[in-house]
Amino acid sequence: MAFVLPKRAGVSLKQVKSVLVRFCPFEANVESTRNFLQCLYVKKAYTSNINCDMKTDIKHDGSEPVIDITFVDGERLIMKGANLTIREMLQAFNSRCMAKELVSQEKAQKKSS
Repeated sequence: MAFVLPKRAGVSLKQVKSVLVRFCPFEANVESTRNFLQCLYVKKAYTSNINCDMKTDIKHDGSEPVIDITFVDGERLIMKGANLTIREMLQAFNSRCMAKELVSQEKAQKKSS
């Protein structure tokens, strides 16, 4: 079954320092985690921050799918993909990124004033 991105589900990695996606591909609850990983490698997302360290850790140990995101300000977002949909993951990630982008823009405006 092919995965289709929800409309306007663009991902920007501007505020992201690193992403670690860890999962066992043979588990039934891994689909949304794999789809999130696929969103990160869309050209527009990938090129938004080419310095973002993206790693995938695929294990055959039945472990829970986890996405561990570290932002440039040091904050972390850990999503356990077993019970989340791709839409929930994208919403949590994008809302955090947009908030950080606004803070960054406000700091830049204060500096230029």
